[in-house]
Amino acid sequence: MGMAGTSTDETAGERRQLINVAYRLLGSLAEAEDAVQEAYARWYALPRGRREEIVAPGAWLTTVTGRICLDMLGSARARRERYVGAWLPEPLPDRAEWDHGHATDLADQIVLDESVTMAFLVVLESMTPAERVAFVLHDVFRYPFAEIAGVLGRTPAACKQLAASARRRIGVVRAPVTAAGQADVVRHVKEAWERKDIAALVGLLDPAAVMTADGGGMVGTVLRPVEGGARIAQYMVAIADKSPGLEHLERSVNGAPGLVAQRDGVVLTVASFDVSDGRVSRIWAVRNPGKLRPWARGGR
Repeated sequence: MGMAGTSTDETAGERRQLINVAYRLLGSLAEAEDAVQEAYARWYALPRGRREEIVAPGAWLTTVTGRICLDMLGSARARRERYVGAWLPEPLPDRAEWDHGHATDLADQIVLDESVTMAFLVVLESMTPAERVAFVLHDVFRYPFAEIAGVLGRTPAACKQLAASARRRIGVVRAPVTAAGQADVVRHVKEAWERKDIAALVGLLDPAAVMTADGGGMVGTVLRPVEGGARIAQYMVAIADKSPGLEHLERSVNGAPGLVAQRDGVVLTVASFDVSDGRVSRIWAVRNPGKLRPWARGGR
């Protein structure tokens, strides 16, 4: 990359990459936007002469964004201990589904790949902040450990160990289900749910399936995960009984087939699924309205 003083376009062009990095580090689009905005504020606060000395503005911005995210992850751990019920990452709609009143350009900036699936983001939540930064920057974005060392304030060797420790948390990675294969299972779940067919739902759910819901204390939902296919099926049918007029739609959630529940055009729940051997093994249902803003049509 050229000298920083030549054009503001150089640093502006880095925004897409930084938003992608920050979302994977934080699991929140709103927080990712804040982190990147803060990094740019620090860049433009530098004296012009200092900016012109920086040969690679992109590397500088990545380092600063990474440090901001590291600090945010540290404070987020304390906040999430006070959070009502389970905390889940913010679900992302397909680019065609974005609320057109909310920074539509973000739809083009977030790359929807395996590293933003809800299953992957939930595993990232189990890591320490330093592990998460080392792993995401190295394994997902291929930054060298020498650069990551500048973000974490540790030696490259220590950063390599952090990434290895993070990798162990992920465990055995099984072959991903094709989008078409997952879509078929999700469609069958939707149809059985609409029929309130407990037996069909039990057949579609792994006996050891787990359902986690995030209402953030803003809306009613289970505060602890529901475990076991039969219990989940009964819970889903109970929800259907209590919610007449609820419409279920097949939608892409974080780049994978999922379901959206809405009433009168208002999105109330966004559900992600993990499918293994043709059955649903995990369901993540986000109901906190604060995390569903990109799904709201027609502005805020």
